[in-house]
Amino acid sequence: MAKKNKGPKLKYDSRGGVMVVSRAMRESNSYESMSPTAKVLMDLLQMQWRNDRPVAYGVREAGQKIGCKPETAGKAFKVLQERGFIVCETESLFNSRTGSKAREWRLTWMPFDFRSPTHDWEKWKPEY
Repeated sequence: MAKKNKGPKLKYDSRGGVMVVSRAMRESNSYESMSPTAKVLMDLLQMQWRNDRPVAYGVREAGQKIGCKPETAGKAFKVLQERGFIVCETESLFNSRTGSKAREWRLTWMPFDFRSPTHDWEKWKPEY
């Protein structure tokens, strides 16, 4: 039996990897009703994602990357948390002698610690 050709093989950018995003998540009310800042923050968090550890990312770093004040980035983190896109795994720590440590986040739409995504964002309901 002949092998069916399914078209040309897609060539992904090999310079820095590829981010794949669920269309169902992006088309959900949870995602679509968020501010542009929160949406950009999701992409920044996913760029730091690894399966074996939480994402360490703080409001100052997010503010610099997005081009907004740390307070605005903090509000975006809060929105992502409230809607179930991220879960705080470890709180931040400020120490002038040993240095600071940013909060560590689990992205619920991505696998973590070799377990399937929890998709907590699907449970979010808007308040009327």
